[in-house]
Amino acid sequence: MTRTALGKSASTNPPVEQQPELGQLGSSLGFLLRMSQVEVFDMFFDALGGLGLKPGQFSILWVVHLNPGVRQGTVADTLKIKPAHMTKMIRTYEETGLIERNIPAQDRRGIELRLTDAGDAFVAEHAENFFSYFRNDAHGLSEKETDQLVVLLKKFIRSGAKQ
Repeated sequence: MTRTALGKSASTNPPVEQQPELGQLGSSLGFLLRMSQVEVFDMFFDALGGLGLKPGQFSILWVVHLNPGVRQGTVADTLKIKPAHMTKMIRTYEETGLIERNIPAQDRRGIELRLTDAGDAFVAEHAENFFSYFRNDAHGLSEKETDQLVVLLKKFIRSGAKQ
């Protein structure tokens, strides 16, 4: 305790603030999706941050793993990654030896991607952790609720991606 100018005791701890009122924002789908994304990313980095994995980066490797020879633009479109950012990430993967690029002679605009042996090994080593971190601590959701949430989110984004 410290003393104020009037000689009264004052706590050195700041007052605990209540959560601010959100009104309609608390029911806004966009707001809730954004807050959910932040929560999931926090869970991801708590569980896997030490491995040097980032969700978007591993997602690229996973898609290329499942689709050898897939075009860079197709991966970017599917994962909603801006072309310039995708190019930067692919260059980094090339430099680290995880991905190799091939520019077909018949269409020099299309860049085909394949994992290298090191890329295959990286994906094999980290896939289980990447796909299980959320299930291990589903943030208060039961397995049935988690499955239902996945179904609803797929419906919401109109996912036509193969599983």
